[in-house]
Order: sequence, then structure tokens, then C-alpha cells
Amino acid sequence: MRPTSRLLHGILVWIAIGIAASFWAQFVVLWWGLGALLAALSGIDFILAKSSKRIDIERRIPGHLALNVDDEILLTLHNRGHLIAHLSVFDGLPEEAHAPDIPWTGTVQSKGFTTVAYPIRMRKRGRSALGSIHVLHQSPFGLWQRRYLTDHQDEIRVYPNYEPVVRYALLAMENRENQMGIVMKHRRGASLNFHQLRDYQEGDNLSQIDWKATSKRLQLISREYREERDQNIILMVDCGRRMRALDGELSQFDHCLNSILLLSFIALRQSDHVGVLSFGGTDRWLPPVKGQHAMTTLLNHLYDYETGPQTSDFAEAAERLMMRQRRRALVILLTNLRSEDIANILPPLQLMKRRHLPLIASLRESTTEGALKYPVTTFEDALSHSATQRYVEERTQTFEQIRSHGILTLDDTAANLPTALTNRYLEIKDAGLL
Repeated sequence: MRPTSRLLHGILVWIAIGIAASFWAQFVVLWWGLGALLAALSGIDFILAKSSKRIDIERRIPGHLALNVDDEILLTLHNRGHLIAHLSVFDGLPEEAHAPDIPWTGTVQSKGFTTVAYPIRMRKRGRSALGSIHVLHQSPFGLWQRRYLTDHQDEIRVYPNYEPVVRYALLAMENRENQMGIVMKHRRGASLNFHQLRDYQEGDNLSQIDWKATSKRLQLISREYREERDQNIILMVDCGRRMRALDGELSQFDHCLNSILLLSFIALRQSDHVGVLSFGGTDRWLPPVKGQHAMTTLLNHLYDYETGPQTSDFAEAAERLMMRQRRRALVILLTNLRSEDIANILPPLQLMKRRHLPLIASLRESTTEGALKYPVTTFEDALSHSATQRYVEERTQTFEQIRSHGILTLDDTAANLPTALTNRYLEIKDAGLL
């Protein structure tokens, strides 16, 4: 229980009158009368506040929250008492939560309830918790505030922002994949997976023609093939220190997770299996899963991945992959590659190439492109431009060296990586490389 500013102001006025009474006798009676009234009111108000019933609070949290996406938490305040309750409510939010409407201040009618809906935005992905709710319950006369905590302890899960996946799904339902920048190609005759017979179309290869069916129908009939199904896609996720760098509002690691979710959605839709192996800061393994329902499995597996301060060990990660994944797979290594990594990453890539089809997908810092476009007006600008140009050239040479060993590569910015990676996957399926 603590006094409010109203009671403190009353005490200050009483003290001021007491000072005046020490000089002028006519204020003595007023001082005694005001003191008695203030003491009586504060005493009665204290007893009423102490005996008042606590406010019951129910908290409803969404099933899941997305990173940097506004969501809503509902608080239902129940007043069991016979007097109007004047409240200030502070929800037990973690540091990474942004909720501008908290604390909430208002009233709850006697024997009634009030629902408070406030927006929340989580600025960190993974596991988090909402603690006890702090309540400041004002006394009937407003002279005291009663402070107490509710017994609330709720765990929340903050997932990567998979809104692009949902948007793609909606567009795909309307056959508008091109609006996402994803090119869905249909190859003719390149796969060994027979689909159906159809009438010959201009541009079909002669090897596609089914001569037996042609002789029966007395017209050209072509065999149609479709992409291989039930293939394995393994996503090797670098959780090392380099992935902690910010690119816009998100870290490069979070941009990688968004790319993984989109690619996984497409691959599962193609009836392929998707698995995840992480290394560097979080060492985990999710065996390949299949089916549209597997997206839930992937989300629950990926949402609390964290990067670490240590340097990633590509060799150890490649050995783990070779032990765990026996069947041939498209292995996509997501990292931020630098020129000094070439000696450490080539042997693991060559080891994986013995059984799998490796593809290294590297995030390129968007700031480098902006730095090259920035006008050079001073000596410092010239030094910065030269250093950036050299960095870009070394990066280009690094990827050329990797490609010379027969390893597939992809180097793009965080904004373009989701669609670029998905298109590369479809191109690999289209070419029958896997």
C-alpha cells in the first residue's frame, strides 16, 4: 500500500497551514480541523482499500507470434467488488517486446468486467515468457494505491516472419507465381519420370515421340515427363558469428530463415523431403520430412535457432551430414562466405560432392552495393570506394574458384535471396541434376 499524489498534496497543504498557524493564530483551528479530516479520510480509505477484493485477470495470447509483426494480447479484468475499480495495469512483458499501450489505465465497473486489447511486436525470435501482471488498484477516495501481482506465467514462441510463404501460397492458388518472382518451368522430355501420353506439340523432341502409340492413333503422340518426386533437400544453416550482422531490421540469419521457409514450402509442394542441419552456434538435426503438414514441423524446429559468437566449422558440419544423410540429396549450405574461407570450405564441399549435390547460397551485404553507388567527393570516399571494390572483386573470385570445382553457387542480397534460392532449386529440378 502506498500513498497517492492526492494524499501527498493534502499533507503538503496541511503543513503549509501549520506554518501559517505558527505566525497567525487564526489558522490554528483550521490546521487542527484539516488534520483531523485528512487523518479520518486517509484511515477510512486505507481500510477500504485493504479490504477490497483483488481484480481477477485473464490473459489470452495468440498461438504464435511472428518476428517484427504486430499482434494482439487480450486482458480481461473482472471486478468482484461492490465499488468501481480504478486501475493501472502493467503486463509482465519481456525486454524484446514493444507494446506502446502498456501500462493501461482505466476503470472497471462493480460486478463487471473490461477487456483490454493491446498491440505487441516482438523484436527477437525464439522462446520468451510473459511474467506476472502488475496491478495498481486505487482506493475509493484516491488517497492510496494497492499494489499486487497476479499469478500469470505464460511461455510464448516467436517464429520467423513467414508472411512471404503465406503470400506465395495465396498467389499459387490463383496461378500467379510470377508475381513473387518465382518461375515455374515445365520441361519436356528431360526427366526419366514418365507422366502421361499427349498429342504431339510443336517443339517436342523426336525422342519424346511414342511410336507405338503413334502407329495406333495414326497421329503423333508424345510422352510427357514430370519432375522427379520424393527427392531429398538438406538445408545446412550456418549459425556462426558472421550471420549475426544486421541487414536492415533483421540479422542475416533471420533473412536466411525466411528463405528457408519459402524454399521448404515449394519443395514440400513438389512432394520432396526437406531436412535441416545447423552448425556454428546451434547444432541440431531434423531428418527429412514430407507433406504439406511438415511445414508445422519445420517451423517448430527452426523458430528458436540462435547464432553464436564462435567461428563455424564447415568440416565438422560436412562430416555430420555424411553420417546422418545416406541417401543422395541436394545440400544447400546457407552462409556468408568470405574470400578467406576458401581453404576451409572447399574440402568439405568436395567431401559432400561424393554422395550429394552441394549448393552454397551466400548472403551478400546490401550495403556494399550502396557504397559503390555513393558519389566520390573526398579522399575518404575514394578510400572507402576502393576498399569496397576490392572486397567485391575478391568475393567474385572466390565464387569462381568454387564453381571451377563443380560446385553450384548462389550469391545474392537478403532481399533477393528467397526468390533466387527457390528459382535455383526449380532450375536444378528442371535440369534433372539431382
